[in-house]
Amino acid sequence: MDLLRVGLGNVNTTVGAVESNVKRAVATAFHAADDGVSLLALPEQLIGGYSQEDLVQWKSFAEAQFEGLRRFAKETASAKLVSVLGVTVPRQNQLYNAAALVAGGKIWGLVPKEKLPLYNVFYESRTFARGNAGFYDELEGIPFGDLLFDLDFGRVALEVCEDLWSPDGPMRRRCYRGAEIVVNVSASPFRLGFAETRREMISTRAADNQCVVVYANLVGANDGLIFDGGGYVAQNGRLLLDAPRFREEVSAVTIDVDRTRRLRSENSTWRWDQDDFQREQKGAQATHVVKVTHEKSEAKLAYPFAHNKSFFLPMDRETTPSRIAFCEELLDALSLGLGDYFEKTGVFSTIGVALSGGRDSLLCLLIAHRYLSQRYEDAPADARKQKIAETLRAFFMPSKHSSSETTQAAAAAAKELGVPFVVLPIDDAAALEEEAVKQMLQPGEVVTPLARQNIQARVRAERMWTWANSARGLFLQTSNMSEKAVGYTTIGGDMEGALSIIANVPKTVVNYLLDYLLETTNSEGIRLTLKKPASAELAPDMEDERDLMPFPVLDACFALFAGEKMSLDEVGTVLDQMFPEHRAETLKNWTKKFGRLFSASIYKWVQSPLSLHVGNLDLDRERALQLPVVQKNEW
Repeated sequence: MDLLRVGLGNVNTTVGAVESNVKRAVATAFHAADDGVSLLALPEQLIGGYSQEDLVQWKSFAEAQFEGLRRFAKETASAKLVSVLGVTVPRQNQLYNAAALVAGGKIWGLVPKEKLPLYNVFYESRTFARGNAGFYDELEGIPFGDLLFDLDFGRVALEVCEDLWSPDGPMRRRCYRGAEIVVNVSASPFRLGFAETRREMISTRAADNQCVVVYANLVGANDGLIFDGGGYVAQNGRLLLDAPRFREEVSAVTIDVDRTRRLRSENSTWRWDQDDFQREQKGAQATHVVKVTHEKSEAKLAYPFAHNKSFFLPMDRETTPSRIAFCEELLDALSLGLGDYFEKTGVFSTIGVALSGGRDSLLCLLIAHRYLSQRYEDAPADARKQKIAETLRAFFMPSKHSSSETTQAAAAAAKELGVPFVVLPIDDAAALEEEAVKQMLQPGEVVTPLARQNIQARVRAERMWTWANSARGLFLQTSNMSEKAVGYTTIGGDMEGALSIIANVPKTVVNYLLDYLLETTNSEGIRLTLKKPASAELAPDMEDERDLMPFPVLDACFALFAGEKMSLDEVGTVLDQMFPEHRAETLKNWTKKFGRLFSASIYKWVQSPLSLHVGNLDLDRERALQLPVVQKNEW
């Protein structure tokens, strides 16, 4: 029996905040040490924050990170633990995304990331150089490269995030060369339904390589990327720790390292594979081994037996119904993304939502309220309500087209949430703007019905921006992904805002979340909002689905065309199978309409504000879906 207490430190970092990030990491290290942790895993790019994008090309920024790592080592010298954390490492004319091992006030080694992702939201190979098998150098006397670390509790390998996702990554060769514990420091962004994939993959890696995998993930949001934190410890395929997500804390578990050694000895297939690898690699440059001396934790550890005190009976595990898990996870992610943007930018003191009485703006208001409720959850109820009322503002700007139903819904929602509610009609301002535009037109030109609709949206946006300037307000843009994809938005109008929190949430999901929140809160504001068909209310008798198509069909078109990269003919074939309740000719027309609107609307959505990423399919030209603005769909 060789017991080891392993910890995962989820730290909420800010890009560029080197001093603050180090301070948080030091506090996390001592918190872990107090819990008897001897090996602590911290996130990727902890010192400089993630993602640094092109900021990392500033020489002084990269150098500041290395100094921050030295400061972390110095300030944790008295903590009786070994820490692994992520940092940018400058070497010659290259930059590396690396993991550092620190113990006893000393940096013992730096291991560069080998798998640099260049897909979805990642652009790492734009700025970083790759590590390679057998590579070795020293930076100011510190070993740097393909390293293994011999500690009193076993041989440890380090790797960074994406290295774990390849079955042929560095973990395989390092385990064949004796690594028993693999520590992966990660900044893996939140994606809907992705936690299960991550968990299973890590357990699989631990089984394939007959090792202990220690995986710590970044928590918090930077720009549009949301990191859900959490992490796992898996031993030879068995999951031992599943850390809580969406919170900054230390989680720990005690493992018996002798169990890994025994299972390796018993597993003949793994031993034969190891022999084959060593024969194939004979003469190849070997992984460099660093001998680490460090002061041990004096904590007395208990053997990690199950809570039911049985080695044969299954553990009772609470499982959350899929509907609750989906909705709560997404709402937590969006709240975290909004809250960190609001706080970390340091330029806002209030949050403003232009309520329409419709679904999208209501969901944005509810997400903002959720963030503030969680932010002040430890405060007394009256103090919490006061902070919410001081921070969150709701505005209703009706026109002659606004219905009594939406007016009631907006007022009810604001009242329930305890949010200041201001009603400002826009008809007079819109009429003045229309008269002004008429003076710009030439003979034969007229203000079109579409222009009259857009004038209303733009008057509202202009007012929100002026309020934001006056109240240091974070003006939330409230459009969803479905309408954004087909240009059912107004440039300078409802596309305006400083942060778009549901721009990558399809309309079907917006409705699903509101249905769930109605079930769980019995909110009158939500009930009134859902009672009326979705409408922009910019013209008489207007309905969104009548103007476009049913939202389930629209979202299916988007997922198949933009996500699965199908042709429009293929999309139509799938729609026939999915929606037999609609005539084939109708579905064909909707498919053509989607294709026409989508390609013609790219110029619109590339101008939209920064948005939160919550899925693999996002309408973000900078990070996710890079499409040319000028194009034809003749193909």
